[in-house]
Amino acid sequence: MIWHGRSRRKPTGGLYRPHRKKRKYEMGRPQVETLIGERKIKKVRVRGGNYKIKLFRDMFANVYVPKEGKVVRAEIKRVVENPAHVHYARRNVITKGAIIETSVGLAKVTNRPSQEGIINAVLIEESS
Repeated sequence: MIWHGRSRRKPTGGLYRPHRKKRKYEMGRPQVETLIGERKIKKVRVRGGNYKIKLFRDMFANVYVPKEGKVVRAEIKRVVENPAHVHYARRNVITKGAIIETSVGLAKVTNRPSQEGIINAVLIEESS
């Protein structure tokens, strides 16, 4: 289990002695790396009875075209660049801030696909 509670280590390197056990509200989950492929999602119940839609794979993105002021559903070809991790572009992992090549051109992902269940992007360079 991934735990988001306080670290057991002090800044000096010494140990804090636990004064209580782990709590459910400190629980975390493994991250989902969104890839390119046939759409695959999973609905996960989170704190407060809400739901997060985990996106494992998707082939399309909602790309906003600033010149026209409208949103186009574009097919994703590949991940050009991803500042989140050096190897994510090579593995075609889509996260927020990733530059993706779509059927309308290069676009920057503006949301968190692994937590929102959809890929939204803004066009930064049109394909000629």
